[in-house]
Amino acid sequence: MRLATTANEAYTASLAVSELLGCKQCGGGRGQDEELGIRIPRPLGHGPSRFIPEKEILQVGSEDAQMHTLFADSFAALGRLDNITLVMVFHPQYLESFLKTQHYLLQMDGPLPLHYRHYIGIMAAARHQCSYLVNLHVNDFLHVGGDPKWLNGLENAPQKLQNLGELNKVLAHRPWLITKEHIEGLLKAEEHSWSLAELVHAVVLLTHYHSLASFTFGCGISPEIHCDGGHTFRPPSVSNYCICDITNGNHSVDETQVNSAGNVSVSDSFFEVEALMEKMRQLQECRDEEEASQEEMASRFEIEKRESMFVFSSDDEEVTPARDVSRHFEDTSYGYKDFSRHGMHVPTFRVQDYCWEDHGYSLVNRLYPDVGQLIDEKFHIAYNLTYNTMAMHKDVDTSMLRRAIWNYIHCMFGIRYDDYDYGEINQLLDRSFKVYIKTVVCTPEKVTKRMYDSFWRQFKHSEKVHVNLLLIEARMQAELLYALRAITRYMT
Repeated sequence: MRLATTANEAYTASLAVSELLGCKQCGGGRGQDEELGIRIPRPLGHGPSRFIPEKEILQVGSEDAQMHTLFADSFAALGRLDNITLVMVFHPQYLESFLKTQHYLLQMDGPLPLHYRHYIGIMAAARHQCSYLVNLHVNDFLHVGGDPKWLNGLENAPQKLQNLGELNKVLAHRPWLITKEHIEGLLKAEEHSWSLAELVHAVVLLTHYHSLASFTFGCGISPEIHCDGGHTFRPPSVSNYCICDITNGNHSVDETQVNSAGNVSVSDSFFEVEALMEKMRQLQECRDEEEASQEEMASRFEIEKRESMFVFSSDDEEVTPARDVSRHFEDTSYGYKDFSRHGMHVPTFRVQDYCWEDHGYSLVNRLYPDVGQLIDEKFHIAYNLTYNTMAMHKDVDTSMLRRAIWNYIHCMFGIRYDDYDYGEINQLLDRSFKVYIKTVVCTPEKVTKRMYDSFWRQFKHSEKVHVNLLLIEARMQAELLYALRAITRYMT
């Protein structure tokens, strides 16, 4: 059985034949176990996220019936209950849609063979140096019969997959540069050609995993204990820590919240929430009183698009990809930073000319049946999800704020909604929040806990995870719009 095999592999991976760690505090000796030569791994982190205290994340075993069903479905489909699921479950309605879509993309009938799907997931996650996702799909790739030689580097994969590397690169970092020539090059590569259905499947997988890499970094997802970077065999340094607690699962220490964003008083962050609420009220009043002209709306969009190019963190430094990740893609120097630092022009993509609802949805559904419906449902849940709360406030209409976040992301990619006043973005999103949004969406490998802590300081962690759901779905839709428009232009 798959589940038994996976569990056994995880157990085997977490044990090593070497020196035994004995426990002197509770009298646990080294005798018989020392002869076995077993080392017991210790988790490097505390819980599924490096950013969110473990005690604030739902613990397996304490979930309600709906969440229990979600956990069971996830485990049955993947053979594991990964940390992404444990963080996403803050929002069970979204998680259900996400798991259903991912299961269909990876395991149900479709144009691409199973091992190709996981390899494309590896390629996409590697573009953002997301070793967490790369490691998960390396295991899945091998489980479905993938050739281990392909994992030595993209040059060892079939030429057909190598040809996908250019589209992966541009889609991940500068999707506005995708043209019908990129599509034609893949569809007319003689014996290495892609069919239209295969290409749409690949594009959906690439955008899915680029966005999931954003979520992984944006929420500080920790590796599972049996994965690389998830454990250590070094003994704990705390003097009163019992090694036997590890095997009992009591490895967590009391977490003290360290405010890495600086010493900000509770009253200061409280007033930030009040100020945001007041801005929302004022903007709603302005909407009711007067409406800006189309010329003014277009001008505000161009101003916001231009300003977004120069939003970056003071911590923004070059991140050198590790060899075990970089071997899965080419041109490691290519990234979004080249655009933002050199002020390259991003052309405006008008949603009125090509949009997901009227064009992208039908194209995906025609070439990859049912997937368009699943993705559309996921987009709508993320965009409309609300509990009518903001920090300590209840009965709040958050639609204005959610729309500003979504449209700001699309603005960074040059996508414009003619009926939206982009002047609202500067009113609702402060600089620290914009830095976080842009980093998560464009260069997620550079996200830090300081960035996570510095925005919306009075908001709950569940609300920050909610923000990340908006970010990844808006990003996925932006990438899909550019890729599907290029496919449409090739077809016409």
